[in-house]
Amino acid sequence: MTTTLLANAPATRRGSVVSSSMFRDITPNLFTTVMGTGIVANAAATLPVQFTGLRVFATIVWASAAFVLTALTAALAVHWVVHRVHARAHAANPVTVQFYGAPPMALLTVGAGAELLGGDVAGDATATAVFATLWTTGTVLGVLASVTVPYLMITTHDHTDVAALPAWLIPVVPPMVSASTGALLLPHIAPGQWRSAMLVGCYAMFGLSLVVGMLTVALVYGRLLHRGAPAAQAAPTMWITLGIVGQSVTAAVLLGNDAALVFTGDDATIATGLRVFGIVHGLVMGGFGVFVFALAAAVTMRSLRRERSFSMSWWSFTFPIGTCVTGATALGGTLGSAAVDAVAVVLYVVLVSAWAVVVARTVRSLTSTRAP
Repeated sequence: MTTTLLANAPATRRGSVVSSSMFRDITPNLFTTVMGTGIVANAAATLPVQFTGLRVFATIVWASAAFVLTALTAALAVHWVVHRVHARAHAANPVTVQFYGAPPMALLTVGAGAELLGGDVAGDATATAVFATLWTTGTVLGVLASVTVPYLMITTHDHTDVAALPAWLIPVVPPMVSASTGALLLPHIAPGQWRSAMLVGCYAMFGLSLVVGMLTVALVYGRLLHRGAPAAQAAPTMWITLGIVGQSVTAAVLLGNDAALVFTGDDATIATGLRVFGIVHGLVMGGFGVFVFALAAAVTMRSLRRERSFSMSWWSFTFPIGTCVTGATALGGTLGSAAVDAVAVVLYVVLVSAWAVVVARTVRSLTSTRAP
C-alpha cells in the first residue's frame, strides 16, 4: 500500500510520505536499547573497582542513551499522532503491549545516570533537576503501566491457549526501578515529612513490583516446565526474569542504607531493621539469582546453537545483567565483602561483552535493512 501511495504521490509530497512512513512501525520495545545502554553507564559509575577512563566511558555511554531516549520519545509521539491506527493495534497486541513498561524504565535509567554522571557535564544542580524530572515522569508512567497492562490482559485480551511469557514481567518491574533509583533521590529531599513519604513510597513500589513480579516468575517457570523451552528467537527473553532479582536487591539494599536519613533518634532501630532486611533480602535473592542466571544461560546457549539470527529480543541480555551488577555492588559495599565486590566486577565484564555484541548486531541489522 505504501508503494502505491509513493507511486501516485506528487513529487512535492513524496518526501513527506516517506518521512511519515518512517514512524509507522515505532514500537515501545525499542526503548529496551536505552535501558540496556543506560545500565552499562550506571553500573560503571558505581562499580567497586574504578580505573582510569572508566568514568569517561560511562559518561559517553550515558550521553548516548540519553540521545537515543530523546529520539525514540519524539518518534513514539509522532507515531501516535500520525499512525494512530497502528499505535492502537500495537497497544491491543497482547505481546507488544507488555513493552509499554520499557519507556518508563528507560526514563528512570537515564535519570539515574544524570545523577551519577551528569554532574560532570552539566553541573550538579542541573543534573539533579534532570534526574528528579525524569524520575517523577518515569515513576508515574511506570505505576500506570504496572496496573493498566495487567488490567487489559484480564479484560480485553484473548485468553485462548494463553501461555505465561517472561515479557509479562516488563510492565510490573518499573516500580522496582523507581524504588532503587528513588534511593538516589532521597538525600536531595528536605528532612521531614516529604523525605519520609518518599521512603515509604519507594518501599510500597518495591512491594508492588516484588510480589507481582515473583508471582509472574512462578507462572513463567511453570510454563517452562510444562511446555518446554521457548522458540529460539524468544530464548533471550528468559533473562528478563533475572531483572526482578537484581533490581530488587539494588532497591532493598539502597533503601535500607538510606533509612537512617529518615529514622533517627528513638526511631533509629527502625533504620537498623530496614538495613538488615536489605542485606538479608540481597543474600537470599542473590542465591535465587544464581539459579535464574544459570538456567537462562543454559537455555540461551541451547537455542543459539540452533538459531543465531539477530532480533531485538537479544537486548534482553543487557538490562537484567546490569541490575545484577548494581545489586551486587550495593550488597558488597554494605557488607564490606570483597567476594561480593568481585562478583559485581565479573558480572560487569559479562554485561559489557553482551552489550557490545548486541549493539554491533543492531547496527549491522539496521545498515543491512537500509541498504538498497
